[in-house]
Amino acid sequence: MIGCYIHHQGSGHLHRALSWAGLWARRRDEPVTGLSSAPAPPKWPGPWIHLPSDAPSQAPREPATGGLGDPTAGGALHWVPTRHAGLRRRMAMISAWIDQTAPALLVVDISVEVTLIARLHGVPVVVVALPGDRRDPAHQLGYQLSEAVVGFWPREAEGLLQRDDAGPATQPLGGLCRFSPAVQTATPRTPVPGLRIAVLSGRGGGGIPAPAVAALRRGCPEAQVTVLGGTAAWREDPWPVLHAADFVVTAAGQNAVAEVAASRTPAVVMPQQRPHGEQHHLAEVLLRGSWPAVPAPRTDTPAAWRESVHQAAGLDASCWQHWTDGQAAVRFIELLDREIRP
Repeated sequence: MIGCYIHHQGSGHLHRALSWAGLWARRRDEPVTGLSSAPAPPKWPGPWIHLPSDAPSQAPREPATGGLGDPTAGGALHWVPTRHAGLRRRMAMISAWIDQTAPALLVVDISVEVTLIARLHGVPVVVVALPGDRRDPAHQLGYQLSEAVVGFWPREAEGLLQRDDAGPATQPLGGLCRFSPAVQTATPRTPVPGLRIAVLSGRGGGGIPAPAVAALRRGCPEAQVTVLGGTAAWREDPWPVLHAADFVVTAAGQNAVAEVAASRTPAVVMPQQRPHGEQHHLAEVLLRGSWPAVPAPRTDTPAAWRESVHQAAGLDASCWQHWTDGQAAVRFIELLDREIRP
């Protein structure tokens, strides 16, 4: 038995986990236990441990001791507030699961605190790293405690993750996506009059700002603009829109970029503010490389957006095959298989 801790924010962590866990279960005839504060997805291939929230506004505090204290343990960790009943219960549930099942390995996507508690129980951990500047003490500790650190981006995406710890070197495995480029890029596109533009925002808050979308519409009045996520309605399956689009305006979330790459569609990239500069690091790597992406305009004027559209239209989207080739999940379960061998 192996497990996977899945951060509840947004949907990218869960989509990644579903992509490799289903393949693991099919190839090894062995379930994967999911551990998360997020609800269990219908297609999860194994047990699901629904953990209590440790958010300050959602989980109860200890009534006898008053307010929460020192959430970072003096900067050593990211989120361990004292006197927090939700935090205590979730860590106790993880410990109980480890004791009852003796897992061979835990994949953590992503939490330094869960990495620490698993390793304290003697469970090997494989950490899924995120882009950005991760040289803070907590990330350094998490990487050093890991058996392997993987990045779901291609080897060519140099500089995506900054770290200076003594842990194992990051292993880039390519963009991990729930869609199969090899199969779905062969699907014929349905002709639609006018330019087709998809605007792709994340589910974890923020996204492409409304003034930018309005300027895009005014700059390209002949275009058919479809907004996915952000302040618009969420779609569980964005693939038909992404695949039919002439280009995509996207935030620089890791999962969003992997899905745009799978659709082989040129991109206009607008990074959002995230901890550790996550999206800005990813956007910088895209824009200084040979990837089919251009930066979003710095001003919300129709003329600036129209210029970005013209730039994107001239890009060779086939270059995305080097970002998301459809084999990242296979490479990941092969890595996990090596890690659990005695």
